[in-house]
Amino acid sequence: MSELFSVQGKVAIVTGASAGLGRRFAEVLADNGAQVVAAARRLGKLEDLAASHPLIVSQQCDVVNEEDRSELIRSTVDRFGTVDILVNNAGAGVSYPATEEPLESWHRTIELNLTSVFDLSRLVARHLIEEGRPGSIINIASILGLVAAYPIPNASYAATKAAVVNLTRELGCQWAKDSVRVNAIAPGYFPSEFMGEQEGEAKTVAFLERSTPMGRMGKSGELDGALLFLASQASSYCTGTTLVVDGGWTAR
Repeated sequence: MSELFSVQGKVAIVTGASAGLGRRFAEVLADNGAQVVAAARRLGKLEDLAASHPLIVSQQCDVVNEEDRSELIRSTVDRFGTVDILVNNAGAGVSYPATEEPLESWHRTIELNLTSVFDLSRLVARHLIEEGRPGSIINIASILGLVAAYPIPNASYAATKAAVVNLTRELGCQWAKDSVRVNAIAPGYFPSEFMGEQEGEAKTVAFLERSTPMGRMGKSGELDGALLFLASQASSYCTGTTLVVDGGWTAR
């Protein structure tokens, strides 16, 4: 079983790796033997992460910037020879009532949560297909790509995460015969830097706990298994699928 879930010797890129779930993803892959390129905007936090593990290197990258995206893939291939695993984790959203959200916020959310996922995925897929190598692309979606965010108003975030779910299906089908698998994880509510202000509000925490069948938010480590499953040969016959890890939120 350990061989089935192994990522030993693989080369992985994790975006949004400076904190939260992205940092955890980078650590889990490295702890299981993968060479990890941790990418994010905040170089200081990335360097701290890289210093904590011999198999993690840092690369500053704003995934909204097209040149940064191309450089991330090019430099990883130049340094390590390939990219076996891509974890499209970078993403964010700002809570606005739909009638009040500025179009600037809408467009930026699309660029960050959707366009960057599409472009990084196709850059990695091009390399893998040209080299005749298999690979695994893992998109971090959200339960808000499957159900409405209500009563928290977040139209742009929900729309982009729903698009990521169907983009995962489409790319998974397009590249299936080339052995480039594309799958997604849809986490429920986990304590993170992204939801830091909400988590600090007692009413919001109570709502999340009350609305989750398991009665709590996710804990650190409860996405590790999903990540390793999709990154490894354990999921060799899975593509275009979204694995929900949400304590039962979407089953209500």
